[in-house]
Amino acid sequence: MHPTDIVARIERERVVAVIRLADPEKLRAVFDALAAGGVRVFEVTMTVPGAIELIAQLTRGLSQELMVGAGTVTDADAARRAIDAGARFVVGPVFRRDVIDACHERGVPAMPGCFTPTEILDAWEAGADIVKVFPSTSLGPAFIKDVRAPLPQLKLMPTGGVSIENAADWLRAGAVAVGIGSALVDALALKAGDFPAITQRAQRLMASLQ
Repeated sequence: MHPTDIVARIERERVVAVIRLADPEKLRAVFDALAAGGVRVFEVTMTVPGAIELIAQLTRGLSQELMVGAGTVTDADAARRAIDAGARFVVGPVFRRDVIDACHERGVPAMPGCFTPTEILDAWEAGADIVKVFPSTSLGPAFIKDVRAPLPQLKLMPTGGVSIENAADWLRAGAVAVGIGSALVDALALKAGDFPAITQRAQRLMASLQ
């Protein structure tokens, strides 16, 4: 897929499920549970032990309906390795110009993390395909609306502070998508191995966006 097609898919799906686990053996079950609930775009963070290998396993023979990217990427080498393993997009917690460049060398969208309007615009002008607004916990949806008022060209994806209850609010405020992690992959359900509960959370989220 061309990078613009990947970005368009993310905008169309509106949700990127952020999977951050301490136990990599549960990744496939979490992935399948979220997919069963209607999630189609996934971000596997580099903090998951063996993340590169796991991305390669997930993307091998993956249905065209589903798309996996790499998250928490902070250096160009990790970006290249994740892309070579099958990641279709790369998300960072911070803005690193060399990561954007590495992604574009491989023909993959880059989504750096930024917090202030100045940082967001700097990343956009450096070639970011979508800017991850992070952490969004203390900001609220009005921040997205306020930033895009003078800068309507920006594609913003808040992550952190996004819940099943407020995801639609972020989108109404002008976000092209939301990144959502612990609100979907509930820690208690994960510990208990209650994957149907994770599916139910995903279903609730997707239904709230209709």
